[in-house]
Amino acid sequence: MITHIVLFKLAEPTAETLATTRNKLLSMDGKIDLLRHLEVGVDLVRSERSYDIALTTRFDSLEDLQAYQIHPFHAGEVVPYMKLVCSSIVAVDYEN
Repeated sequence: MITHIVLFKLAEPTAETLATTRNKLLSMDGKIDLLRHLEVGVDLVRSERSYDIALTTRFDSLEDLQAYQIHPFHAGEVVPYMKLVCSSIVAVDYEN
């Protein structure tokens, strides 16, 4: 199993942008069959070092993670939106 975690810092973390962004990430559920787990959380602490939104996804293999990266819904709908609203994006991928 491969876990893919992405943290997003929004350029303008308003309540509306946070909700819209969370919903955009959750919209992948049911549209990308390679996803074995999808979880989206909005930061509660709001400290200086905090990122605004966390995405946790899981895949059966590294090949499935790589296919997800270029999946038409992810690459064509989600990634462009995230690049538009985020000032910083970081990720970590690990095997568990």
